[in-house]
Amino acid sequence: MKQVNKMSRLTGQLEKIFRMLNEDLFNDELPTPIITVIPTSRAYAHYTPWDAWTSKDEYKREINISSAYLARPLEEVIASLLHEMVHMYNDCVLNVQDTSNKGVYHNKNFKREAETHGLIVTRSEKYGYSHTAPSDMLIEWILNHDELREIELCRVIPGNVLVGVGTKTGNGDGVQVKPTSNSHHRKYICPHCGNSCRATKQINLICGDCLERMIEA
Repeated sequence: MKQVNKMSRLTGQLEKIFRMLNEDLFNDELPTPIITVIPTSRAYAHYTPWDAWTSKDEYKREINISSAYLARPLEEVIASLLHEMVHMYNDCVLNVQDTSNKGVYHNKNFKREAETHGLIVTRSEKYGYSHTAPSDMLIEWILNHDELREIELCRVIPGNVLVGVGTKTGNGDGVQVKPTSNSHHRKYICPHCGNSCRATKQINLICGDCLERMIEA
């Protein structure tokens, strides 16, 4: 099987995973979106709740997977895709609103469907039920599909060098970065909300607002 190390194979892999999840977890009810892979520093992925793409008389929604965070373990990339598919399900199938505050705050409508479709949901005061992780059910689903491959392609965040790409660290993130400068201070940024802080050594930090692991910038 060919490695997922070219953009065409990457988007093809994500489209394939979307189709499989749609069939197995959503009864094939979701319309086919355009899946894009572009760098977004503040989120692992996002869903565009309007017809962002058109070809002649056909209109499609968009799901973007951030190219900056593809070095995470496959189950976490798939969980990010599934997170956006839940938004799409609430929008296009159930016709319910699952966010407020310009899509930042995730409400109980999102929590309900996310947990129903294989995600573990935790809440923060500022962002609601926005933090999701793969459940045992989703991990088992992935393990039952040997045809799915780890993604070897990841866009380097400007100003950083990725090391250990594709490996899994102790906290399950899989993205390890180190600064290119000689400064003794390290800056950490939350990939979800953009909160930042500095430390004098390499440490593991969790954002208190949205419970995301902060990455070194």
